[in-house]
Parts: sequence; structure tokens; C-alpha cells
Amino acid sequence: MKKILLIPIILLVLISCNKEVKSDKVTVSGRKIMVNNQPYLIKGICYHPVPKGSDKRDFGNLTQDLSLMKEAGINTIRVYEPIEEVAVLNEIDKAEIKVIIGFGYNQGGKNDILSGTFINYVNAFKNHNAILMWELGNEYNYHPEWFEGDIKNWYKAMNDASEMIHKNDKNHPTTTAHGDLPDAVALSIAKNIDVWGMNVYRWDNPETIFVEWKKVTKKPMYLSEAGADSYMVVEKSGYKKGINEKAQADATLKIITKTFSNTNICSGVTLFSFTDGWWKAGNNTKQDIGGWAPKSSGVPYDGAPNEEFWGIVGINRNKKQAFTIVKEQYLSKKQTSNE
Repeated sequence: MKKILLIPIILLVLISCNKEVKSDKVTVSGRKIMVNNQPYLIKGICYHPVPKGSDKRDFGNLTQDLSLMKEAGINTIRVYEPIEEVAVLNEIDKAEIKVIIGFGYNQGGKNDILSGTFINYVNAFKNHNAILMWELGNEYNYHPEWFEGDIKNWYKAMNDASEMIHKNDKNHPTTTAHGDLPDAVALSIAKNIDVWGMNVYRWDNPETIFVEWKKVTKKPMYLSEAGADSYMVVEKSGYKKGINEKAQADATLKIITKTFSNTNICSGVTLFSFTDGWWKAGNNTKQDIGGWAPKSSGVPYDGAPNEEFWGIVGINRNKKQAFTIVKEQYLSKKQTSNE
């Protein structure tokens, strides 16, 4: 009886994804993100689908989600942790949508920066056509306690990780999701970051950050998070207390309009977020009021981030008023921008 050689699944992934295949080349030029030498405008959404009653990401609804995204003109999704399922990336690519893949610092030694295992994922998937950029960290500048009380330790780790990616992958830039504008210390240490993503909550107008960014660097940037939730804690600015899709829609319109009016500086936005997250604030079998997010007092129009109400669609994929706004704005804007 012949012996059968069993190849580990991860090796199969490495073999299949590292074949010499034709995939889009993503670079940067001046303040622009370029895909195959054409300026690329991110018309995006943050995507972390968690079903009712769970606190784990699940792609069981992917086909419907991608259909809704295509309807809304979304060309980019941002995920907070790597997608290991090749079939998921294949389906995203088939929908002609790009993915920004996020890596955490300490994820127990799995695809994380601390252990260095993130580079194994990069090497496994760097030839997959769905990949747009590699993202290092999410708002870590708000958490120096994770880095021995000194956030410079994070910036150095991020910079080193970016350098390692550059050595292994010549076809995709590195980025990060910084909490608002990075200061001079961040920019001086993390010089290897190609594109700076920023999670920006400045009410319904992110425009001031574009002016500030222009003054400090000539690198590309995009809004890695921006948006509003669909719940008002108090009656304010003419919006009634309680579930209020109009408040979310109005803020979303203003945020997208200001972003797309500044494409000479900003390469787009991944709005937060695609679907409501019932797992965030309490009982994950129902939608809870409340939740907490650091530095989010600039959330329109009540200054309160109700964490389970951020989707442009509900948990059952019912379209909110913000979905219509996203659809109108994204479909009216060209995929590329030469402004």
C-alpha cells in the first residue's frame, strides 16, 4: 500500500496563493493610492459581521452582504483581522471589491505583530487579487498601557513590521488606522508606513483634518473610520431622542461630501460600519443602547457612540436611510480620481 503524503492546509494555501498569478499591483504616488498605475479612490465600508447571539466574526451572510455592497457602490472593505478562508477572499474578489487586511499587535501568536506571525499571512496571501493594503493596528495610540506605558514602543513595532512587509511584498502598501491625526513623534518613528489611515470623529465634518495633514506630510491618507450611529441619546440639533436613522443619514451625507471634496489630499473613506453589531454593548441576542469607544465625543449628533447602532444596514440586513445616502454618493463618484 502506497503512503499518502498529507499536505497541511496552511501549506496548500501558501502554494495556491503564491503561484505566479496576474494580480493588481497597488502602489503609492505622491498623495495617491494607485492600482495598476491608476489613482484609486476608496469608497469603502468597515466590515466585521457578527450574527445575533454571537461575539465571533462569521461570513455566513457574505453573498448577501456583497450584493448589498455592490448595490451601494462600495469598492473596498476594511476588516479588523485577517481573513484566512481563501473562498471568502475569492468571493470578494469576484465581486470586484478590494480588502484592507488588519493585523493586531498581540493576538495570542496568531497572525499578530508581536509574534511576527503576521508575515506568514502576508506571504500566503500577497498574490491574492482582493488585497489592497496591509493595515497595522487600530487606534493603538489611545492605549500606551499596552506598550509599557510608552506609545513610542508601538510606533517602532509598527515601523519594523512595515519594513518587513516591504521586504516580502512589493505589490501592496502598508497602512495603519490611527486615532485621529498622528503627531510629529508618530510620523518621525513610523516612516515606513505608506498610507496613513485615520479614524476621525469630528462631528459631521472631517474637513479640518485634511488641512492639518497637508501641513505635516506629503504622504497619502484616507479616513479608516468615520460616520455616525442611528441612535440619539438625547434630543439635540433638531433630531429626536431614540432610534433616528435620519440623523445618521444626514451626518453620513455631510461626511462623504466633505471627504470627496478633498480628494487632492484624501484617498477616500471606509465608513463605520456595514452592519449593526449586537455583540458590543451587552446581551448579544438583542440590540442594546450604550457601549463605549475612546475619543468618540465627536459622534454626531449627540456625542454618544451607541456601539450597536452603527450599521448602514441592520442585523437582518434591512437598509437604513444611510444606505441610500452611501449608494447615491458612491455611485456618483468615479472609481478613480485624478483630482
